[in-house]
Amino acid sequence: MEDITDKLKGKYDKNNAIISIYAGAGGIDAQDWTEMLLKMYFKFAQKNDWPVQVLQIKEGKEAGFKNVTLIIESPYAYGYLKRESGVHRLVRLSPFNANNLRHTSFALVEVMPEFEEMKEIEIRPEDLRVDTYRASGPGGQYVNKTESAVRVTHLATGLTAACQNERLQGENKKRAIKLLYSKLYQYKLKNKEQERKELRGESKAVEWGSQIRSYVLHPYQMVKDHRTGAKSGNPEAVLGGKLDKFIKEEIDKL
Repeated sequence: MEDITDKLKGKYDKNNAIISIYAGAGGIDAQDWTEMLLKMYFKFAQKNDWPVQVLQIKEGKEAGFKNVTLIIESPYAYGYLKRESGVHRLVRLSPFNANNLRHTSFALVEVMPEFEEMKEIEIRPEDLRVDTYRASGPGGQYVNKTESAVRVTHLATGLTAACQNERLQGENKKRAIKLLYSKLYQYKLKNKEQERKELRGESKAVEWGSQIRSYVLHPYQMVKDHRTGAKSGNPEAVLGGKLDKFIKEEIDKL
């Protein structure tokens, strides 16, 4: 990835990046699409020699993942990747359809900075419910098999964060709480934005209705970013982690 850190001036741009991906409309195909996006970001990190690991996976029954959370640990990882947040749309011939019909799938990507702790947000032990469970699922290369997975729930907001990657329960709990800080930060930002929209009399955004990028594999080959107009006629390369063009176009808009 080209070094353009001089353009990354955000308050938390220097932080590690936590990426959560959620299957949206599209059934089994959407769950498979979630796994494809996981691989894309995993390969992007590896191409840049940025340490990456999956913190939590919830697998689908038939294929793919219902949701997955990974962390990329590198200076400015959040600054580079924060504009990947949004709905990603896939159009292809479905491998899960007996007639091999064209199918459209959606997945939501959320990118958050990792925090050790935040002065603006206080998390007290009495604010949390901590549950332990046995990790399961086809994590493969992405996640360790462990019997010490931890899920923490923030009682006031209902937000949850989980980690199953570390082998020790205590380490999973620490990771989960750090992830919860990030989720609470994002929750706070969304509430502020909603307040501004209500004051301006704007209607609520339909979260799944506005994709930021489309990946078309049939009837033609094209990846297009709907914010910048950046395009690639090689979806295989993009899904293989070649995101530099799209990321640079977004940062150049700053």
